[in-house]
Amino acid sequence: MNKQTTFLEMLEFWLSGYLPDEEGKRFNTIKFYRDSWRLMIQFMYEQKSIPADKITFSSLDYEMISDFLQWLQKERRVCASTRNTRLAAITKFSEYAQNRNFSAASCFRSACIKFPYKKLCDAKERSYFTQEETQKILALPDVKDQTGYRDQVILSVMYASGMRADELCNLTVGDINFPEDGRASILIHGKGGKSRRIKISTVPSGMLKKYIAHRKISNRPDRHVFSTQRNEQMSVSALEEIFSKYVSRAKEQNDGLFLEKNYTPHSMRHTTAVHMVEAGIPLIVIKQFLGHSSLTSTEVYAKLSQSKVNERLKDWDEKYWNDILIDSLNKESVDQSKTNIPDFLK
Repeated sequence: MNKQTTFLEMLEFWLSGYLPDEEGKRFNTIKFYRDSWRLMIQFMYEQKSIPADKITFSSLDYEMISDFLQWLQKERRVCASTRNTRLAAITKFSEYAQNRNFSAASCFRSACIKFPYKKLCDAKERSYFTQEETQKILALPDVKDQTGYRDQVILSVMYASGMRADELCNLTVGDINFPEDGRASILIHGKGGKSRRIKISTVPSGMLKKYIAHRKISNRPDRHVFSTQRNEQMSVSALEEIFSKYVSRAKEQNDGLFLEKNYTPHSMRHTTAVHMVEAGIPLIVIKQFLGHSSLTSTEVYAKLSQSKVNERLKDWDEKYWNDILIDSLNKESVDQSKTNIPDFLK
């Protein structure tokens, strides 16, 4: 068994065998670890010209990991929290690898533990979009293009529901009901195995229903609502990439707006919360809507809010969604190009 195979085989067994069977990790946790390593392999291939089957433990030295973390921050524009969790996923595997093959993986392990975790921003500094910024970013995707159509539905549903990134990626057709009142009822599978059911506004509900019909999966409750050209279920890293693309475009096109240094998919969840507070919706309602474990988490948004108005959820629905339109679409194109990512990471 050569070194290249040793690395990939060990990583595959760690994800598919050791974590679920020996450590009893939840599906979402393992999925996050897998996404983190997919990003690492993508980085090494695109930035260092090292294909997956040529990666060895010796490749994963201090410089490589440092460059990867810098790439996450500069190119993907992740926040300190996301950077820390990606590092944690890499470090977690290094511990396992060293225990399995000390001579091969000890340098990899040594490099990982040299990196400190960045101090997180204070809650008051959480990034979110103003009402004007929200309108502009939702209007950016080209809905005449298949991918742009998908992206506008994603951004709109994120804003309408306040879902976390992994909650959106895990959403299936069977989780959604479309009652006669026009407001979609969505079962969201949240953190810690907890679920909640919410209703979202009429316009994004209509967009979601139309998109599911367009994909011809209305009668497939097991299918994930959002996918990529390569994978039936969109990954969190793919969602981060989509979000980063539109934030970058929004900054380029709007001087004086989008002034925060970092925006992540979680920024849209913050935006939903802040705008609901501004609309006068009670904190206890927002708490249930967002799936917070305690009211303390929700109270942060009352401090973040710049102003409050005497509006309620129905008015919020009408004010933010009246002008959103979906144009006719081109047929979906299928990308048949090869990928460097190993099958077990897809």
